[in-house]
Amino acid sequence: MDKMNKKRILVVEDEIELVKAIQIRLEQAGYEVLTAYDGQEALDKTRKEKIDLIILDLMIPKIDGYKVCRILKFDKKYKQIPIIMLSARAQESDIKLGTEVYADAYIIKPFDHQLVISKIRELLKEK
Repeated sequence: MDKMNKKRILVVEDEIELVKAIQIRLEQAGYEVLTAYDGQEALDKTRKEKIDLIILDLMIPKIDGYKVCRILKFDKKYKQIPIIMLSARAQESDIKLGTEVYADAYIIKPFDHQLVISKIRELLKEK
Protein backbone atom coordinates (compact mmCIF):
# COMPACT_ATOMS: atom_id res chain seq x y z
CA MET A 1 0.00 0.00 0.00
CA ASP A 2 1.50 3.36 -0.95
CA LYS A 3 1.72 6.24 1.49
CA MET A 4 -1.19 8.06 -0.17
CA ASN A 5 -3.65 5.30 0.70
CA LYS A 6 -2.40 4.60 4.19
CA LYS A 7 -4.79 5.54 6.95
CA ARG A 8 -3.28 8.09 9.32
CA ILE A 9 -3.62 7.50 13.03
CA LEU A 10 -2.78 10.08 15.64
CA VAL A 11 -1.55 8.53 18.89
CA VAL A 12 -1.94 10.92 21.82
CA GLU A 13 -0.13 9.62 24.89
CA ASP A 14 2.47 11.13 27.22
CA GLU A 15 4.30 7.86 28.01
CA ILE A 16 6.99 7.80 25.33
CA GLU A 17 7.67 4.05 25.64
CA LEU A 18 3.98 3.25 25.16
CA VAL A 19 3.80 5.58 22.14
CA LYS A 20 6.74 3.70 20.58
CA ALA A 21 5.13 0.31 21.25
CA ILE A 22 1.80 1.39 19.75
CA GLN A 23 3.52 3.06 16.79
CA ILE A 24 5.49 -0.09 15.92
CA ARG A 25 2.37 -2.27 16.04
CA LEU A 26 0.30 0.14 13.95
CA GLU A 27 3.03 0.59 11.35
CA GLN A 28 3.36 -3.20 11.09
CA ALA A 29 -0.41 -3.29 10.51
CA GLY A 30 -0.01 -0.85 7.63
CA TYR A 31 -0.93 2.50 9.17
CA GLU A 32 0.89 5.80 9.10
CA VAL A 33 1.34 7.04 12.67
CA LEU A 34 1.52 10.60 13.93
CA THR A 35 2.13 11.32 17.60
CA ALA A 36 1.23 13.99 20.12
CA TYR A 37 2.30 14.06 23.76
CA ASP A 38 -0.29 16.46 25.17
CA GLY A 39 -3.81 17.67 24.48
CA GLN A 40 -2.87 20.96 22.84
CA GLU A 41 -0.49 19.22 20.43
CA ALA A 42 -3.25 16.70 19.65
CA LEU A 43 -5.67 19.48 18.68
CA ASP A 44 -3.02 21.32 16.66
CA LYS A 45 -2.07 18.20 14.69
CA THR A 46 -5.70 17.22 14.09
CA ARG A 47 -6.40 20.66 12.67
CA LYS A 48 -3.25 20.71 10.53
CA GLU A 49 -3.02 17.13 9.24
CA LYS A 50 -5.52 14.77 7.68
CA ILE A 51 -6.23 12.29 10.47
CA ASP A 52 -8.35 9.14 9.97
CA LEU A 53 -8.49 7.99 13.60
CA ILE A 54 -7.22 9.12 17.00
CA ILE A 55 -5.99 6.95 19.87
CA LEU A 56 -6.32 9.23 22.87
CA ASP A 57 -5.03 8.73 26.39
CA LEU A 58 -7.12 10.40 29.07
CA MET A 59 -4.43 11.54 31.47
CA ILE A 60 -2.32 13.81 29.27
CA PRO A 61 -0.78 17.22 29.99
CA LYS A 62 -2.26 20.64 29.10
CA ILE A 63 -5.73 19.51 27.99
CA ASP A 64 -6.99 16.12 29.21
CA GLY A 65 -8.31 13.46 26.84
CA TYR A 66 -11.95 14.03 27.75
CA LYS A 67 -11.70 17.72 26.79
CA VAL A 68 -9.79 16.96 23.58
CA CYS A 69 -12.46 14.43 22.61
CA ARG A 70 -15.28 16.84 23.42
CA ILE A 71 -13.68 19.70 21.47
CA LEU A 72 -13.25 17.52 18.37
CA LYS A 73 -16.63 15.79 18.57
CA PHE A 74 -18.47 19.11 18.84
CA ASP A 75 -16.69 20.54 15.80
CA LYS A 76 -18.42 19.80 12.48
CA LYS A 77 -15.05 19.59 10.75
CA TYR A 78 -13.67 16.82 12.98
CA LYS A 79 -16.60 15.02 14.56
CA GLN A 80 -16.46 12.16 12.04
CA ILE A 81 -12.93 11.16 13.14
CA PRO A 82 -13.24 8.00 15.27
CA ILE A 83 -11.62 8.35 18.69
CA ILE A 84 -10.45 5.39 20.77
CA MET A 85 -9.86 6.38 24.38
CA LEU A 86 -7.09 4.62 26.28
CA SER A 87 -7.05 4.69 30.02
CA ALA A 88 -5.79 2.92 33.08
CA ARG A 89 -9.04 4.09 34.70
CA ALA A 90 -11.52 1.24 34.53
CA GLN A 91 -14.30 2.61 36.72
CA GLU A 92 -17.77 2.61 35.27
CA SER A 93 -17.90 6.40 35.76
CA ASP A 94 -14.76 6.89 33.62
CA ILE A 95 -16.17 4.74 30.83
CA LYS A 96 -19.50 6.59 31.06
CA LEU A 97 -17.67 9.91 30.75
CA GLY A 98 -15.96 8.54 27.63
CA THR A 99 -19.34 7.86 26.03
CA GLU A 100 -20.64 11.27 27.12
CA VAL A 101 -17.91 13.02 25.14
CA TYR A 102 -18.72 10.72 22.19
CA ALA A 103 -15.61 8.56 22.18
CA ASP A 104 -16.11 5.73 19.68
CA ALA A 105 -14.37 3.15 21.86
CA TYR A 106 -12.83 2.89 25.32
CA ILE A 107 -9.91 0.54 25.89
CA ILE A 108 -8.45 -0.07 29.33
CA LYS A 109 -4.68 -0.28 29.94
CA PRO A 110 -2.84 -2.55 29.94
CA PHE A 111 -4.35 -3.67 26.66
CA ASP A 112 -3.86 -6.24 23.96
CA HIS A 113 -2.45 -4.62 20.82
CA GLN A 114 -4.49 -7.00 18.67
CA LEU A 115 -7.66 -5.72 20.30
CA VAL A 116 -6.65 -2.14 19.46
CA ILE A 117 -5.93 -3.03 15.83
CA SER A 118 -9.21 -4.90 15.40
CA LYS A 119 -11.07 -1.93 16.95
CA ILE A 120 -9.28 0.42 14.52
CA ARG A 121 -10.25 -1.77 11.57
CA GLU A 122 -13.83 -1.89 12.77
CA LEU A 123 -14.04 1.91 13.20
CA LEU A 124 -12.37 2.58 9.85
CA LYS A 125 -14.66 -0.02 8.28
CA GLU A 126 -11.74 -2.04 6.95
CA LYS A 127 -11.76 -5.76 6.33
